[in-house]
Amino acid sequence: MITFIQIVLSILLLFGCFFILVGALGLVKLSTFFKRLHAPTKASTLGVGCVLVGSVCYHIFLGEDPQPRELLITVFLFITAPISAHMMAKAALSLMMETRPSLPGHETAREEQLPPPLPRTMTDGGDDDERVATRLDPTAAPEQKR
Repeated sequence: MITFIQIVLSILLLFGCFFILVGALGLVKLSTFFKRLHAPTKASTLGVGCVLVGSVCYHIFLGEDPQPRELLITVFLFITAPISAHMMAKAALSLMMETRPSLPGHETAREEQLPPPLPRTMTDGGDDDERVATRLDPTAAPEQKR
């Protein structure tokens, strides 16, 4: 039974190290920002999670209580990594207003003659429906509120 637990812990650590390595290589080797963002957030989160689960299991195997610091690191990592990746992706998309991603069918936004997105202001007071209507038909005037 002891050998089985040691093998399981070793496999957890090896999987964790593998995913951390894949995340690090993806961060270095991938070409665009969004690809580089995806590699460490997905692969490294899984890798660090496997290492931390292996550490918690090791302490349980020794008969010690799991360290609260390991559990807090795990919770903090699984909460903050997706949120920070999402916020960085949104910031990058807002900085790339002119160069939109290609549309389905490999046509660019300029080839489709789509208008640029309307700026959003805090004092705008307009409905989102008006902005959507002007995006779909740039010649359409927004309807007046009743």
